[in-house]
Amino acid sequence: MTRVKRGSVARKRREKILDLAKGFRGSHSKLFQTSNQQVMKSLRYSYADRRKKKNQFKRLWIQRINSAARTQNLPYNKFVSKLKISKINLNKKILSKISYIDMKTFSMLTK
Repeated sequence: MTRVKRGSVARKRREKILDLAKGFRGSHSKLFQTSNQQVMKSLRYSYADRRKKKNQFKRLWIQRINSAARTQNLPYNKFVSKLKISKINLNKKILSKISYIDMKTFSMLTK
């Protein structure tokens, strides 16, 4: 069997990891083994935090809707149930935008 030399392939693989590790402190951006570990960990964090970000926005929208609904003497849960009964299908993001941009329209939704 013929000999296969893989030096360039291995170097490319290592350089790819080291490029992802740019900006990390100390050996985490210089040495392959530590940078590989750090890159894998940072990719896991970024994956999880993208989901956390969505959750945090949902919480923010609910807080905004709740505070606007309470100015109309209506807690959040009653406000949402009223919307469902009157078959108004607006998502939380749109409701929160309406609550702080156009209070007049929001007060019409509460009636």
